Amino acid sequence: MTRIVQLTGALLGTLIGFALGLALLQRAGSLIQDANRPAFLTAFVVATLLFGYLAIPYITIYPVRRTVEVLSEAGAGEFALGVGAIVVGLVMGVLIGVPLAQIGGVVGSLGPPAVALFLAAMMLAITMLKRDVLLPAFGGLIPGARGRGATTRVVIDTSAVIDGRISDIARTGFILGTLIVPRFVLDELQRIADSPDPMRRNRGRRGLEMLSALQKDAISPVEISEATYPEVAEVDAKLMAYARDTGAAILTNDYNLNRVADLQGIRVLNINELANAVKSVVHPGEEMRVRIIQEGKEAGQGVGYLDDGTMIVVEGGMRFLNQDLQINVTRVLQTVAGRMIFAQPRGDTE
Repeated sequence: MTRIVQLTGALLGTLIGFALGLALLQRAGSLIQDANRPAFLTAFVVATLLFGYLAIPYITIYPVRRTVEVLSEAGAGEFALGVGAIVVGLVMGVLIGVPLAQIGGVVGSLGPPAVALFLAAMMLAITMLKRDVLLPAFGGLIPGARGRGATTRVVIDTSAVIDGRISDIARTGFILGTLIVPRFVLDELQRIADSPDPMRRNRGRRGLEMLSALQKDAISPVEISEATYPEVAEVDAKLMAYARDTGAAILTNDYNLNRVADLQGIRVLNINELANAVKSVVHPGEEMRVRIIQEGKEAGQGVGYLDDGTMIVVEGGMRFLNQDLQINVTRVLQTVAGRMIFAQPRGDTE
């Protein structure tokens, strides 16, 4: 397809170059000697032929392809905003083109449509660049603009897929909007699943299984995006580029990706932060019941766990091993590994 378009561009460049070259020779008069006119015309035609052959894909195929990708991923509000921007640009082009057409000649005939197309493209580019500001400003005037402040697209990182908890989170319905799985994330999962290292291979296969479960069980819709970003090498960089272009949030449990995305102003939904946020809040002096299941590091200590996995260290609790015990919380310690609760048997504090 690209080759056909290039050949068509070369043909159009030849015809246009020949017509423009003759027009220039007529207007040049004595500025170009008769002996040099054939060489001038030939050089001009060759130049326009090469320009048409090389430049036409960047004028036709590539912009159209990029436009189709953007429109396929755009929401209703973005689509309506883009159409409105194009209409405004065309109207501005018509208003400017009316006096321009009065000039006559090549400028009068080719100028108005060229100006209209340029203004339409410029208005579309500016509008899409500022869509995060314009959509909330228009409110109910644009379909899909209301509530734009909330993220409606969430792009999933490879680490979040392999982690596996995303499937359970999606089933609860807490993720609002559409879950996006880019093609480059699928490709990375496939590479991990094909790795000769058994551990990496198992992680990759678990990630593919999680994606399958996500498509079947998630309350939020799951879409596969064909965006590839071939000019970007790293998967994390591709992910941030996609998030910037579409206004999506990134769902991950990768700490480094979280920090870099924050620096670039990209919203991040971190699974580990969510897990810590939903853990039970316990304060010193509270009473609770826990089962002592193992010995602690210090002599006489017993260890139990809450339902959310929080460790409870009970001083003197070893003598109650494999028993349910009523305890009083003495202090709560937040560590890098998580939260630890220290307590004593209820009778020992009275």
